[in-house]
Amino acid sequence: MEKQKVLKPGHITPKTGPYDVVGPRGGDLGKKVISTAGQPLPPTEKPGQHYVPVDPVKRKK
Repeated sequence: MEKQKVLKPGHITPKTGPYDVVGPRGGDLGKKVISTAGQPLPPTEKPGQHYVPVDPVKRKK
C-alpha cells in the first residue's frame, strides 16, 4: 500500500481537488476541503491536524 502525502495547513496546494482532514495520528476526521492549485491550504480546527489528498473516483464505462 502506498503512503499518502501529508500536507500541513498553509502548504501550497499541489493539485486542485478535495483533501481529507486527518488527526495527529492519521485518523480520518470525516471532513473534507476543496483547495485550488497554487493556493495555501486553510487552517485546521485544532493543532496537529493536517491534510491528505483524496483519491480520484475511477469509473468504468
